[in-house]
Amino acid sequence: MKIPSQLAAIPLFEGLSEENYADLAAIVLDKVFHKGQTIFSEGEEGNGFYVVVAGRLKIFKLSREGKEQILHIFGAGEPFGEVPVFAGQRFPANAEALEDCRVFFFPRAAFVELIKRNPSLALNMLAVLSRRLRQFTLLIEDLSLKEVPGRLAAYLLYLSHQQAGSDEVELDIPKNLLASLLGTIPETLSRILARMIRQGLIEAEGPRIKIVDRQGLQALAVVGSYRST
Repeated sequence: MKIPSQLAAIPLFEGLSEENYADLAAIVLDKVFHKGQTIFSEGEEGNGFYVVVAGRLKIFKLSREGKEQILHIFGAGEPFGEVPVFAGQRFPANAEALEDCRVFFFPRAAFVELIKRNPSLALNMLAVLSRRLRQFTLLIEDLSLKEVPGRLAAYLLYLSHQQAGSDEVELDIPKNLLASLLGTIPETLSRILARMIRQGLIEAEGPRIKIVDRQGLQALAVVGSYRST
């Protein structure tokens, strides 16, 4: 598939003209990162932004003690590192490939020139950035105000929403990464999953989770702690 056609399939750029896609294709750099490879590090100059074409990657921060906190996990079609393009700042976190990834890289200077000529590009990005800001706000709320059971319940409901409201979902990342995303450790995550099963909220077989009591799971997501048993 040619790059203009691939760009047209990316939500960030949907609805643009063929001329816009040709302009974007003229500045984009097609890059491949292998599993475990660093894409950028916190503090590096934000000289452009990326869109995932294939594969998955994580955005994370490290504490002074070396503890990792995953902020986001992105897959195909999702942009990342875009804020520095507008703010002219350094990358605020690290990005690393979770598996072999193909990404499109848009250099800041060239992209800003395109926006000056085609303001519709900026409007699309603002819509995506607004949704991203809301998601990040909810993440901060979950990590700071809810206990781990509430965070996990909210994540399972989020997966269900992403998969057309199905009661049967599949964890899209390994449990050690999920634990980091939820601000806990794998052992604690396993204990919480086991307790959810005992309470009849879910059934689990490997990475596949079946939501048995959706109302109970929603209540746990809101309250953030276990109901009495």
